[in-house]
Formats: sequence, structure tokens, C-alpha cells
Amino acid sequence: MPYPGRPVLEVLPEFAGTAVSRQTPEQRARLLAFCAEQYADGRSIHELAELTRRTQSAVRRALDQAGVKRRGRGAPRSQG
Repeated sequence: MPYPGRPVLEVLPEFAGTAVSRQTPEQRARLLAFCAEQYADGRSIHELAELTRRTQSAVRRALDQAGVKRRGRGAPRSQG
């Protein structure tokens, strides 16, 4: 019996179609705020990438630009 896979998260409607090379300043600001807020609440970079239809590298850059200190690899999720 194979191990069940993790469910894939759906892209949030506010980020659908915004993964373009030239985002508006408002789109970029919303992405930075969303990633910073959700990462602080315990979401992983992988989850954020799925929710925003960005690559994990793009999410890392967004967190860096937002000034968020990232957790170490394999670190337990923070509790708020």
C-alpha cells in the first residue's frame, strides 16, 4: 500500500494570473505582505509557492525583500 501524497493547494484567486515578469507595484506589495504574514503564521515556502503560483525561489526573494527572517531547513513551524 503506497503512502498517500500531500494534497496540492489551489492558487488563491487574488494571485491567479499575476505571476508575470512585470507585476504592478500593487501586485508586488500584496505578494510581499501575503508571504510575510503567512510565513510568520507557520506556512512553509512550498505552501506559499503553491498558493501564489510562484516558484519557491520567488517566494524566498519576496520574504527577503519583506525583511522576514527565514526558518532553517527542517525547522519546526513557529507557533505565532
